[in-house]
Amino acid sequence: MKITGYRSLVTMHNWERRTGDANGVMPGHQTPVHVLILETDEGIEGVGLGAHGDIDRVFGAVEGEDPRAVTALYDRMLARTFKVGHAGSVFGAIGAIDMALWDLKAKLADEPLWRTLGGRDRFVRGYASGLEIALDDTALIDLYERFADRGFSSAKIKGGRDLDHDLPRLLGVRDILRRNAPRPAMMLDVNESWNRSQAIRYLTELETHLDLTWIEEPVRRWDAAGMRAIRNAVRAGVASGENLTGLEQFRPLLDAEALDIVQVGNVWGITNYLRVSAVAHSHDLPVSPVTYNCNPLAHASTAIPNHLVSEVQDLSFPVGLSVDQEFADGGIVLGDRPGLGIEVDESHIRVVTAENPAAVLTGPHVRPERAGLRLVDRDDERPVADRDLAGAGR
Repeated sequence: MKITGYRSLVTMHNWERRTGDANGVMPGHQTPVHVLILETDEGIEGVGLGAHGDIDRVFGAVEGEDPRAVTALYDRMLARTFKVGHAGSVFGAIGAIDMALWDLKAKLADEPLWRTLGGRDRFVRGYASGLEIALDDTALIDLYERFADRGFSSAKIKGGRDLDHDLPRLLGVRDILRRNAPRPAMMLDVNESWNRSQAIRYLTELETHLDLTWIEEPVRRWDAAGMRAIRNAVRAGVASGENLTGLEQFRPLLDAEALDIVQVGNVWGITNYLRVSAVAHSHDLPVSPVTYNCNPLAHASTAIPNHLVSEVQDLSFPVGLSVDQEFADGGIVLGDRPGLGIEVDESHIRVVTAENPAAVLTGPHVRPERAGLRLVDRDDERPVADRDLAGAGR
């Protein structure tokens, strides 16, 4: 069997709500989902997810190769980008191909990927994470009621801009989840929007009212010293890592003992997750995948000894994708469909030239100009034009 080509598709996920974080909010209810179909000379195809606009830089490393040599081909792709580097969008392309290779490998074995990877139990413990910063309090409660109906007993809230806004929302969601656990685990994700002193001040006050399980991405992803300082100052664990691309980016944080929970992004692929998890395990640290549509890393989580919990952002799937998994008992229940369990209905999906997501002017993927530079809550929200006008009148 040989890899002969690929197709790129774009579908949409309808959240039925606006999603975002401390850095910004998406303009509508739908977000694009990039799908990669890896083709073989025997007609069996592998499915990978995630933006892969730089695929032509690495596809030559797998073209004509047997797809069953997954980990060797992963290293071959890394080697192909040795001089120019494999971070960012290149790593995303490698991750999408890697995911499709694992999908093919399990399909050839006629078994679900969780079996191929050595999993014993199809259940993966999860936590609810609705990307809900744009919702008012009533809509927030309605959203987490739906998660509670599926047995979830832990949740992560987006925040970090205003303690008077975040605290009642954390307490409200905690009270909803108490139907499933007497002490629900509550987490706060601020998406790198603080500096270390802001983090310590905010969390010190928050922890007088709430037992916070972890604080996620309190400072920039590379700030090992800052995360270590926060760890030493607050009770909550420090979680980070979803935006790190490669083992070498985790090393400074692990060497500095900066993390309590090692996070891995779904879009970086399965081999990366397996390797990061092994390194974290050698430091006696748990891992927690940060989700992407269809939760592809859930399969690998069944076989990882230090898996703690997986993020679940929504209870539905993108248009045109049939996914063999359910949400019950506070987690993901994987099915028996071969591979990742994802079937693609291409009649509902647009075939495109491989592309990166279009640049947007604002939203959760754009760091605000004054992130980490605020003296008081929300003091950077005054329109730039108003600030300029006020200055001109002096």
